[in-house]
Amino acid sequence: MSIEDATVYVVDDDISVRRGLERLLRSAGHRVVTFASAREFLDRRDIASPSCLVLDIRMPGQNGLDLHESLAADGRDMPVVFITGNGDIPMAVRAMKAGAVDFLAKPFDDKELLEAVRQAIDRSSRARRPSPAPRPTPAQREASGS
Repeated sequence: MSIEDATVYVVDDDISVRRGLERLLRSAGHRVVTFASAREFLDRRDIASPSCLVLDIRMPGQNGLDLHESLAADGRDMPVVFITGNGDIPMAVRAMKAGAVDFLAKPFDDKELLEAVRQAIDRSSRARRPSPAPRPTPAQREASGS
């Protein structure tokens, strides 16, 4: 799976952060779609696969942690890289326990974000690969005459 086949969704209420992330991610070869709010993202029904979500924690309305939890509850779970300018340890622990790939404090290093996005896309790609058929046990082979 190449990065060109994946989509990175960015949800952040700050337009300058969205634009900066979009430029950075596109320069690294990613397809990028941005959203100004959790509601705007939730209204989007055609989420590509594989994909990942770069998600701000503190936003007006629904925050990033709640969005992540509601996506999981709706069966729309996807790997998330959280970003925040106002994070704390309990928030980071909650994000990681909920399955986040990473939790980055703004300002973060571009390479650090790109590596977290790569890991998230890898996780998304692996989750969508069909599992190999289980190998029959010796007893099952004997019963089937193989």
